[in-house]
Amino acid sequence: MMITIHASTRMQQRGIPPAIVQWLIEYGATDYNGSTCRRYFDKAARQRLCRDLGVQIVDRLGSLMNCYLIESQQGEVVTVAHRLNRSRSGNQK
Repeated sequence: MMITIHASTRMQQRGIPPAIVQWLIEYGATDYNGSTCRRYFDKAARQRLCRDLGVQIVDRLGSLMNCYLIESQQGEVVTVAHRLNRSRSGNQK
């Protein structure tokens, strides 16, 4: 996992630990947008995380489950942030 300097700075500023970034990469849902992809915890990703790590861990880190990351085509984590509102799949008007 390669993390850019920008992403590392944002992780520190926003209080997002490296474990959350790793879990986003391993378990997160993925939306592709051109040369980047966004990874985030949707319901299915949270269920996979609960199955592998346990419900108690996921519950205790609940506020951090509303994070996302942007990954470049080369596999570098470009930035990390908190989701402010839920993403909608499909067509948006």
